Amino acid sequence: MHVAILEKEKCHPKKCNHECRFYCPPVRSGIPTIEFPVENEQPVITESLCIGCGICVKRCPFDAIKIITLPDELNKEVFHQYGENQFRLYFYPTLSKGKVTSILGQNGTGKTTTLNILSGITVPNFGKYDKPGDVDAVLEKFSNNIMGKYFKDLYAGKNKVILKNQYVDQIPKVVSGTIGSILKKTEENGKLDEMIKKLSLENSLNKDVRECSGGELQKMAIAASVIREGDTYLFDETSSYLDVGERLKVAEIISSLAHEKNVMIVEHDLALMDWIAENVHIVYGTPGAYGVITEVRTSSRAINSFLSGFLREENIRIRPDEIKFESRSMHRYESGFEVTRWSRLTKEFNGFSLSVNEGKIHSGEIVGCLGRNALGKTTFARLLAGEMQPDSGEIDKNMKIAYKPQYISTNFEGTCQDMLMLALKEKFTDTFVKAEIFHPLGIDEIMMKNVPELSGGELQRLSIALNLAIDADLYLLDEPSAHLDSAYRMEAAKILKKVMERNRKSAIVIDHDIYFIDLVSDSLIVFNGEPGKYGMSEGPLPMKNGMNTFLKTVGITFRRDKITNRPRINKVGSALDREQKSTGNYYYEE
Repeated sequence: MHVAILEKEKCHPKKCNHECRFYCPPVRSGIPTIEFPVENEQPVITESLCIGCGICVKRCPFDAIKIITLPDELNKEVFHQYGENQFRLYFYPTLSKGKVTSILGQNGTGKTTTLNILSGITVPNFGKYDKPGDVDAVLEKFSNNIMGKYFKDLYAGKNKVILKNQYVDQIPKVVSGTIGSILKKTEENGKLDEMIKKLSLENSLNKDVRECSGGELQKMAIAASVIREGDTYLFDETSSYLDVGERLKVAEIISSLAHEKNVMIVEHDLALMDWIAENVHIVYGTPGAYGVITEVRTSSRAINSFLSGFLREENIRIRPDEIKFESRSMHRYESGFEVTRWSRLTKEFNGFSLSVNEGKIHSGEIVGCLGRNALGKTTFARLLAGEMQPDSGEIDKNMKIAYKPQYISTNFEGTCQDMLMLALKEKFTDTFVKAEIFHPLGIDEIMMKNVPELSGGELQRLSIALNLAIDADLYLLDEPSAHLDSAYRMEAAKILKKVMERNRKSAIVIDHDIYFIDLVSDSLIVFNGEPGKYGMSEGPLPMKNGMNTFLKTVGITFRRDKITNRPRINKVGSALDREQKSTGNYYYEE
């Protein structure tokens, strides 16, 4: 079975003289595999005649065609298809009352489509894309299935679904007013005061949504979902813009909700997913082409399979290499020469004061930065980058710095290729950059896209690639995992380590994803204080000391998975959690 995907926005038949058609073997033999219904319009691929030779893919100068070979049996289980030669989703998930179910997979493989189907926004068409989805066909399909009652109640109005959208940054474009007024209008179940307290929104209630930070918008969206009365709650990415402590509070809210309701989440923070979800569906496939939803697994088995890159039950490899978490003794850098140092730094502005402890970084060392939001982590990075000057203290700036800020500007008018060629010059054609940075980050796929049209994840990948391809002594990356799916987060961590080790360079990485920080960091700088008022740093500290310091402020402990060695959050109050807290060993390494 050959699946043909045509990305119409990339196809320019007038510019390429229809080469994809003229070089196709079936066309040469008189079978119109690639047709043009109207002169000079985009082609349509007759999938039943496609032999999967891939010549049209190679001849297309715009990377508009994808030919993918799938097992024939998948064709019988199309859950939804958007159109001819367009994305299709195979199989479906299940929900269990009393348990949090999660979907884990790359962006562009159908996770949001699945939530739209479960919420009733989209009616699945089972591959019959030439007409709208049929409710009766759905009910007949699931008549003898565990999801039959779910869809029957959904379409009858007896199953009210609350969907929390992933794009919280778009909220100011669709609603107006203060956070308090919006939440008051939304409340249906009397839980408003409880959610305000749990999500620490007291000081944000009078803020207009147009002036809110990403974290405030995220917490408002979560609160607005929970205070509505529903039977099923679907959360599409809850951790974006939130620090570790805030993510855990949200996880507790969702877990409590699942005791009485159907709850499903889409989440890219693997540590958080492991802690909150009991059942997980992995979605694999080719982004933008197809997605396959697997049978449900426990969270531990699902994440371990995802990290290994191999789904044993399906006998499918979803990644060329597995992601490995090394023990700290193996992960320590060998002390090199000193790249930079700074004395005690202070900075005050807008009622906030920052105090940074003296420190230094060696070649080959990656320093992670952890701490709650609004404690000065980004300010510290800007001080090192020279964008701000300290009120007191000195920084050794006898070095070249590559800085990726937290918020990425899209003012550049032109394609990704234009931007990279302009910034990198001859490095743009460097074989290491192409093979070890561009390719694993998927930059080839977005090379001809205009920068202002990139999604948040695409823009983040471009920014990381540009940052790491530049020749520098110190690389500063502020929240590189933001907007990236789990697969790209793990890939970015691997690339960052490889670039630093190969070139004997140094990096400072600010992030809230514990897996990401654990994968890349040799040492830690921990920020404490009162958010928005004052912040102070400790470190760089050895990894174990730094993690113990940070986790103690959050009130959680970590253990190591016996199979993958990945960090896992202990259930609060469990025997292991109590034991580790009593010994002060919040960061478990054995």
